[in-house]
Amino acid sequence: MEESDDRLDGNAAAGLLQSIFPFEMTTARTICAGCGERSQIAELAVYSNSMGTIIRCSQCDTALMRVVQAEGYFWLDLRGTVSLQLAES
Repeated sequence: MEESDDRLDGNAAAGLLQSIFPFEMTTARTICAGCGERSQIAELAVYSNSMGTIIRCSQCDTALMRVVQAEGYFWLDLRGTVSLQLAES
């Protein structure tokens, strides 16, 4: 993706992720499978359009999460994320 694309920060995905997970996801920490960067979701790059949402590493642009919502279902692909760290409360 080029820098001129509609890039948002991870907070832009807060509503979508809240629909899937019952806790605050913008403070969840990820480890990128591409470069090993550790980041909070709020710090990541978000690209969203009618086909879905892609959350990318802000360092190497690896797609950490892909989310599609259609026909009453969510499809969630986390293969770019080595781990997802969530606070207990």
